[in-house]
Amino acid sequence: MQKYILSLVLLILSGLHLTMRAQDVAVKTNGLYWLATTPNIGAEFALSNKWTAELTGAYNPWTFKNNKKLRFWLVQPEVRYWFCQRFTGHFVGLEAHGGQFNVGNIDLPINFLGTDFHKLKDGRYQGWQGGAGLTYGYAWILSKHWNFEAEIGAGYSYISYDKYPCAKCGTRIARKRHHSYYGLTKAQLAVVYIF
Repeated sequence: MQKYILSLVLLILSGLHLTMRAQDVAVKTNGLYWLATTPNIGAEFALSNKWTAELTGAYNPWTFKNNKKLRFWLVQPEVRYWFCQRFTGHFVGLEAHGGQFNVGNIDLPINFLGTDFHKLKDGRYQGWQGGAGLTYGYAWILSKHWNFEAEIGAGYSYISYDKYPCAKCGTRIARKRHHSYYGLTKAQLAVVYIF
């Protein structure tokens, strides 16, 4: 599945370069993902003076000390409307997101809108998720080619998972469970390079 998604993304990106001009394409990386040891990259393409489309991907393959797992991959397309002109100032967006995860043995004492993240401490959860949300952000111009961007988004995610008793054990204790999450779906502090 991951190979098919990566192939589709590369095909789309290779087709877009044929019509791009200066100030029509930006690449970026989200510093908040890097704080969670998650490599990520995004590309944003101009559709008009006030509209852009972005595609971001993140992948975390790590298992940490004491067998803590935060393994996942995520793809997040977004369409943005810029109030001034593209790549500068205020914007709003509509994002979608999807991916797979294998998470467990992590203590996050947060209970938010019906989602108890503290449960990640006592079990391992493996499955997939997908959803959508609305975003708001601002881009500061640092130089001719460099921007800094802050963005936040909220929405809905449908989560389907199997639960295991601990991060090391392999005996499944719950199968095909579902959870509806409402809340933060995107947070970004990104360094942006505009071609």
